[in-house]
Amino acid sequence: MLKPKAASLNSPEASVATPAATPRIIPRSEHSVSRSHISPNALRVLYRLRDAGFMGFLVGGCVRDLLLGLEPKDFDVATDALPEQVKRLFRNCRLVGRRFRLAHVFFGRETIEVATFRATSAPSQGDEPLPQADPEDGEAPELDETPEEEEAPAPVARTRGGNDADDSTDRMFDASGRILRDNVYGTIDEDVWRRDFTANALYYNIADFSIWDYVNGAEDIAARKLRLIGDPETRFREDPVRMLRAARFEAKLGFQIDPATAAPLGRLRDLLGGVPPARLFDETLKLFLTGHGAKSFEVLRRRGLLAALLPTVDAYFASHPGSLVERLLLQGLKNTDARVLADKPVTPTFLFALLLYGPIAGIIESTPPQRWHEMSTILDACDQAVREAQARIGIPRRFSLGVREMFALQPRLEHPRGRRALRVLEHPRFRASYDLLLLRAEFGLAPREMADWWTRLQEVNVEERARMADALAGETRPASTSGPRRRGRRRRRRSGSANPA
Repeated sequence: MLKPKAASLNSPEASVATPAATPRIIPRSEHSVSRSHISPNALRVLYRLRDAGFMGFLVGGCVRDLLLGLEPKDFDVATDALPEQVKRLFRNCRLVGRRFRLAHVFFGRETIEVATFRATSAPSQGDEPLPQADPEDGEAPELDETPEEEEAPAPVARTRGGNDADDSTDRMFDASGRILRDNVYGTIDEDVWRRDFTANALYYNIADFSIWDYVNGAEDIAARKLRLIGDPETRFREDPVRMLRAARFEAKLGFQIDPATAAPLGRLRDLLGGVPPARLFDETLKLFLTGHGAKSFEVLRRRGLLAALLPTVDAYFASHPGSLVERLLLQGLKNTDARVLADKPVTPTFLFALLLYGPIAGIIESTPPQRWHEMSTILDACDQAVREAQARIGIPRRFSLGVREMFALQPRLEHPRGRRALRVLEHPRFRASYDLLLLRAEFGLAPREMADWWTRLQEVNVEERARMADALAGETRPASTSGPRRRGRRRRRRSGSANPA
């Protein structure tokens, strides 16, 4: 097992953008990471790798969060063991990924991701899982930044690795410099290059509980700075999603992006158009459904990245600065953040209803005013707004249909019709639609009295609901059935009428 010499601190003149040849070794006595704060399952993986003669490190966002005093959402492991060797060590292991070969070790609902050291730079894996999905939408979509079904652009460059003879060891790039596949294995000294930011490039060594720091990441974490490893333009071209990750970490951690890292964002943002839509969908959920959505929206707009991720949304707010719709969106994102922090379920359906509210409203307002409240106009606007968003983000059908249903329910919520209104309570999208109605009423975009009526309707028993519905419809039928009933006019049945079924 590799055992480096005790390394001195990197010199102050050394560039933080270039990894040092040897790491600074921070002993346990000089850092705050404690095993008591590490997942027991992650420790099991690390100890078994160590006992089998392999190196085992915690790496990435979990080390960063532990140093910041935060609770990591997941724990990633890096090792010199090949994926097949990891699989032989753990019966509860599955190898995944085509673009990056990874080992997933399963412990009930927790998955520990184990990656083999790679020889050169490669896009980093995400470090936050999604919160629990709203039951109305079933389970949360599984995050996979390298889905098996994605279609990569035609490669223009390829190198071969020495670990295997099959195509899984190829490294391929597209014409813009984006890495399409990288399974060339290497050492920890080389693996640091595949990390994106210095704050995410710290290695916690289970052998002696030290932290290995090649890029002054510990100092950047203490200073709350976000610096890209290597030349920023080259690294953003390798993986344009790094631009969105920079915005996400700025929003989540409150870090300040280093000026050299921020400089290329404006001119390279259009590279996001070449990223597979499924991957941008995953990144959108990480931006907006992990507890810092309102801040993420502000950072994306300020950095000019919203125009690349959701062009129609950015265009609407550019043409309607400070509008009620913008205030509605920000308040909706704040409400969602509060639910995440309270460990309550959230749903991508509601998120995209918020994000697309402006474009949908703009499309509706482009039609003659007498058609604004027609159901066909509302549904056509929803379909068009979703199609335009899907040019960049691969919104799954179950969520896009959910957005359509939420907007279709708004007229029924604003103008309930007697006891028919009670059926709306049973609609699978009622709760999300009701939440949207409350938001609209808060900013004067829907009648406040109807929002209050629906709130009260959910609080009372079945008999009172019936009375409220009757009163709303202006019916005068008494609650008691002891008196004589008024008979309605009986319709004459026509001979040869169609089957009522």
